[in-house]
Amino acid sequence: MTKTANEYSKMMKDMMGAFPVDSGAFNEVFKNQASAADKMSKVVLDAAEKSTEISAGWAKATIGKFGNVTNAKEDPAEYSKAMAEFASAQAEMSAESLAAFAEVAKKVQMETVELMLAAGKDLGSDASKAVKKAAAEMSAAAEKVAA
Repeated sequence: MTKTANEYSKMMKDMMGAFPVDSGAFNEVFKNQASAADKMSKVVLDAAEKSTEISAGWAKATIGKFGNVTNAKEDPAEYSKAMAEFASAQAEMSAESLAAFAEVAKKVQMETVELMLAAGKDLGSDASKAVKKAAAEMSAAAEKVAA
């Protein structure tokens, strides 16, 4: 029984040795993935930075415009006029800020699509190379086993 198990183990070891695995391919995939993640992180961080700048600018402008509403006025009608001016300015600032956010989102979308297309091309190329290499190795291993 032990002899049969040893023969089976030897046969399996020989069979697995005949079909080598290229760990370099795994390393290349890891490097490509890390590179893609790095590029995507830069897109995300750039968008976050620009969005923060837009938000901060919007808040600063709102606070600056609100100062006119809170100033003491002699005529009560001036308060309603100041509030109307503030509301008008706020509507304009809101439209400008939302347009700026839309531009950031558009840029992120375009850059993401470009990164995904490039990654798809790289993946297709890498897969093609790996399949060709594996086929060549399998053929060589099959010939070696047959001989």
